[in-house]
Amino acid sequence: MAQAISAELKTEELVDRFRSILNDDLGIDRILLYKKEEDRWELLLNSNCPQKVVEGISVERDLMAFNEITFVGVAENPLLLELDVIIPIVQNNAPVGYVLIGDTSEYEKGVSATIRHLNFVQTLSIIIFVAIENLRLFHKSLEQEAMRKELELASKMQSMLIPTPESMPHYPHISIASFYNPHFEVGGDYYDVIPLNDNEFGFCIADVSGKGISAALLMSNFQANLRALFSLDIPLTRLVEKLNERVMATANGEKFITLFVGRYNVEKHLLEYVNAGHNPPFMIDKQSKIISTLSNGCVGLGMLDCIPVINQGAVTIDQPSLLVCYTDGLVEIMRNNKVEYNTQVIEQEIVKLEPISTTIQRIAESRGIKNDGSSNPEIFDDISILGFGFNCC
Repeated sequence: MAQAISAELKTEELVDRFRSILNDDLGIDRILLYKKEEDRWELLLNSNCPQKVVEGISVERDLMAFNEITFVGVAENPLLLELDVIIPIVQNNAPVGYVLIGDTSEYEKGVSATIRHLNFVQTLSIIIFVAIENLRLFHKSLEQEAMRKELELASKMQSMLIPTPESMPHYPHISIASFYNPHFEVGGDYYDVIPLNDNEFGFCIADVSGKGISAALLMSNFQANLRALFSLDIPLTRLVEKLNERVMATANGEKFITLFVGRYNVEKHLLEYVNAGHNPPFMIDKQSKIISTLSNGCVGLGMLDCIPVINQGAVTIDQPSLLVCYTDGLVEIMRNNKVEYNTQVIEQEIVKLEPISTTIQRIAESRGIKNDGSSNPEIFDDISILGFGFNCC
């Protein structure tokens, strides 16, 4: 058995080696081996036991009461009389397995093989259970490592879809800054800035319901659709309609996306937008210091097959201004097992009228997000911020 364990055999091979030792070497012809896997009991071995016995035994009902070696004569289930001894395998005061053995062969000296070899069988049972559990943990660690590497790759691929501050387009008298902090390796937040011509660009910030891989996959699909559909000629209302159709076809109503999408004309200083169920961005006029929010729009994408009404908003930016778009992970935190919603973290920084890159950095810092990516434990969702500084109008 030690050789079998060191040879790194599969669980089935270890169990068969255990059966061979008991059946062939010790002369114990009936064996049942149960092992707890997660929250259920599995029968790993049945050697020569009638099917009616196997089907009539319930670990929870018939065996859980036994914490030490027990002869079946004291068991309530008469089917257990087809065997001789119950050997529990206990770890941390809880049973993790049971070995039931029986001997139906004739014997000469009046002592059956189950009795003669009982202590050895108990020791061997413990060894086999430890070996199987170690093997399970080893393969689980390999699976976790493979999953970790896959998540790392997915995170790198997703980060390629999120524009960095350095990759943002450049327009005269306009500053663009951003911040991205997924709660897990991959997230469901997305933002983008798309040049349409020399004087006009589109932008968006979006948030998929939920977190993790499923949200990231839907967001990747959404990014591809947005890039394909967003052109200079398409009205924003029509863009939202078509995006809603794509989200419905992809998510089948199981998830939805909130979206703020805008188009800015540099020459006309005109910002057109649609807010599809998203957190309203904050805008501040640097001269008057008046803060406004941009909320005209419709319901989120993927909530309805056809959005009945889409209201497009328009703002003429004729004074130096700041615009901060964000996802709800920034303004929702968990305190005392309750979700608190508070936008003061944005309002307190935006009124300082500093450059947009500084404003966004300080907003992130005020939420306890550090440069190394670690964040406040009260944060439970992805956080994205996209900001614009309109410096000369």
